[in-house]
Amino acid sequence: METKNIMIAGVGGQGSLLASKLLGHLLLEQGFDVKVSEVHGMSQRGGSVVTYVRYGDKVASPIIDQGQADAIVSFELLEAARWLAFLKPGGRVVTNIQQIDPMPVITGAAQYPENLVEKMTAAGARVDTIDCLSLAEEAGNVKAVNLVLLGRLSHYFDFPETVWQEAIEACVPPKFLDVNKKAFALGQGA
Repeated sequence: METKNIMIAGVGGQGSLLASKLLGHLLLEQGFDVKVSEVHGMSQRGGSVVTYVRYGDKVASPIIDQGQADAIVSFELLEAARWLAFLKPGGRVVTNIQQIDPMPVITGAAQYPENLVEKMTAAGARVDTIDCLSLAEEAGNVKAVNLVLLGRLSHYFDFPETVWQEAIEACVPPKFLDVNKKAFALGQGA
């Protein structure tokens, strides 16, 4: 199998590192060679965080270059657009519709860009949007956005439900397991 590349992009504190850990664990358990690389910007609550997940028969490097990502999984709309140059032609973007203002918007030096989904689609991306925050709230914890997003992402993998559940159980602390399983199911069903 040729190497597949997934970028997970978000804002510090949203749970993107747990999402990449869970996805990496799941892929390893399915027998793939997996490389996960974390690229932090100003990740201390509010800055951009990007993680690369590469998997296949044999993966040489953990880094994804521009134009190589099969998918971008994004916790925030502007982060999806920010990393779009890394997407392969015809690649897929799975993104939360939440908008978190970056510092230039907060200070009034810039405005949050409009029509980002339309712009990404016009650039050739296949964009799948989901309101992860509302579904995480429904699950019982706004911090479960990551599992809602992984639930939606699961549509693009041909793995049985049990594989996803086992990965959740292996990576999520027991006291948060119920809410995270519910969040995953809500994302899967959305």
